[in-house]
Amino acid sequence: MTRTGRDPDKRVKTARKRSASSTRWLARQLNDPYVKQAKAEGYRSRAAYKLIELDEKFGLLKGAKRVVDLGIAPGGWSQVVRLKVPQAAVVGIDLLETEPLEGVTIFQMDFMADDAPAALEEALGGKADLVLSDMAANTVGHKQTDHLRTMGLVEAAAWFAVENLAPGGAFVAKVLAGGTDNDLLALLKKHFRMVKHAKPPASRKGSSEWYVVAQGFKGEG
Repeated sequence: MTRTGRDPDKRVKTARKRSASSTRWLARQLNDPYVKQAKAEGYRSRAAYKLIELDEKFGLLKGAKRVVDLGIAPGGWSQVVRLKVPQAAVVGIDLLETEPLEGVTIFQMDFMADDAPAALEEALGGKADLVLSDMAANTVGHKQTDHLRTMGLVEAAAWFAVENLAPGGAFVAKVLAGGTDNDLLALLKKHFRMVKHAKPPASRKGSSEWYVVAQGFKGEG
């Protein structure tokens, strides 16, 4: 066993019906210390540690009272919110079915649906002061197309945050290598006092994902 907790002797045999990419993914999962830690600590996904690390750096959850988790499935980020700020109202939304989480209201619907903002605000009891998005578009294997699809999703999440945050609120979203594009960056800088990019240690080194963190929402206008 290495110091990182990886077992160098653990290997995954390629099954006859398993693709090479699936085999690589499974090998990473089996040898990933964050996956093992998530199972040991009861988190639904290793992604929970990305939010924990982002919160340690930016203080995102300090004083949070109303939190929206866009693309909540499987629920790891909302678990962290519940643990860190148990008094906060937490609402999650996802097209995928998500197993119930104690203390979290979950909607199975598109966050871009016309009736989504009103439903979320009603469940929260007011405007959100933190909007989280760990969403990524389904990939098609074409790098440029995948980037555009994911960035389109991030931009939609950013507009949702601008329209549904209370003054002083924050927005966090997964982006890809290169960060936000110029239009999205301009949008965030217009509406937030601070905009930064970060790659938490829990993000795999070979992954192209980064996170954009926007804090100090100025209010609409």
